[in-house]
Amino acid sequence: VRLVESGGGSVQAGGSLTLSCVGSGFTFSRCGMGWFRQAPGTERELVASVSWGIPRYADSVKGRFTVSQDNTKSTLTLQMNNLLQDDSALYRCAADCSRSQDMTPPTHWGPGTQVTVSS
Repeated sequence: VRLVESGGGSVQAGGSLTLSCVGSGFTFSRCGMGWFRQAPGTERELVASVSWGIPRYADSVKGRFTVSQDNTKSTLTLQMNNLLQDDSALYRCAADCSRSQDMTPPTHWGPGTQVTVSS
């Protein structure tokens, strides 16, 4: 099983970034997928996920982030708009291939991609 993220980087506040996660070695369409983030000194946060085809978002990103899952390409995408300095973190893609698909906890993790938002 492998999850590989891309698309992180540095951006000014108010800008946008698109993160992508490509999965392999498992049946992508049968798993819940999500994006977690963690900044130094903070708890890990599930910011967006797709479980049983239903997208969910943390309150902190609602209206700004959009998650989408393309099963034909085994790709999970996170479109992040109107970025805030508080969005700076290591973003990790995760899969939950258990029956619940509820990411508590995920069954597989990617290494992560860094997002840095400056003022």
